[in-house]
Amino acid sequence: MYISFQNSFYLALLFIIPVIIFFHFYNLRNLRGKAVRFANFEAIARVRGIDIYSKNIITLFINILIILSLVFSLAGLTLHMEMNSSSFSYVIAIDSSQSMGAKDLNPDRFTAAKESAKEFIDSLPIGTRVGVTSFASNTYIEKKLTDNKDTLKFAIDNIKLTNIGGTDIFEVYRTSTGLLDQEPNKAIIILSDGQINIGNIDEVVSEALKDSVVIHTIGIGTVTGGNTNFGISKLDEDSLKSLAYSTKGRYFNVVNEANLKDSFKEIIPLTNKIAAIDLSLYMIILTIILFIVLQFVNQMTKVTI
Repeated sequence: MYISFQNSFYLALLFIIPVIIFFHFYNLRNLRGKAVRFANFEAIARVRGIDIYSKNIITLFINILIILSLVFSLAGLTLHMEMNSSSFSYVIAIDSSQSMGAKDLNPDRFTAAKESAKEFIDSLPIGTRVGVTSFASNTYIEKKLTDNKDTLKFAIDNIKLTNIGGTDIFEVYRTSTGLLDQEPNKAIIILSDGQINIGNIDEVVSEALKDSVVIHTIGIGTVTGGNTNFGISKLDEDSLKSLAYSTKGRYFNVVNEANLKDSFKEIIPLTNKIAAIDLSLYMIILTIILFIVLQFVNQMTKVTI
């Protein structure tokens, strides 16, 4: 475990600390000299609202902590530690086409797909980079790669079901792999009812094998089908299984929630690696807390005068 700084040039501001310490004790020495000359050290200390042997030191200590936390925040303090983290980066592609409105799942396929995607994100180890796309006849980037789980789930919640039919599977692949371009290990997770009627699956498989991209697919729906505005829509497992198995991925069906949780664990190959945790926000929070404590200490000092 070790720490690093994203903007280390801000660490130069730490030279403020010895300056503050110097002036603190310089002023303290002058105050004590005045007290000695007036032969009433205790009275001078109380008039000036300063307890030389305790309160001044506490105030100095808090001020130093405030400067440290503020500078570390500006410098981008980052903690690096070894933990279980996925060796893959993922793009979650969610089908938002008209057929996903079928109600053979509760409350409907589209909602089940989004909930499954969020559950998958929650199951990922810290530090895993994930992107989100949605697709129907066109594919849209909802969120570029990030390891912030709350941001990812917020992006998923904001995906809307469209009134457009059709699923262009090749555009789904091309857009999703574009997000994974610089990643060493790439995987796409497609959540869909398999109603693929645009694009050639064999072409996608060929590209995925060439690009070393693993495609996992999760079937959303039932083989008996569900009612939609245009009639009965059935889950097409064959196309989803073909995509997964041909690219060395896995296929799962979302109908069984208990098995789905176990399936997610199988998707994530774990390895020990160094994960980076940005502590800048925590440093800002600490600065605010210390500032409040400082005001409290100053107020208590005045009360004891």
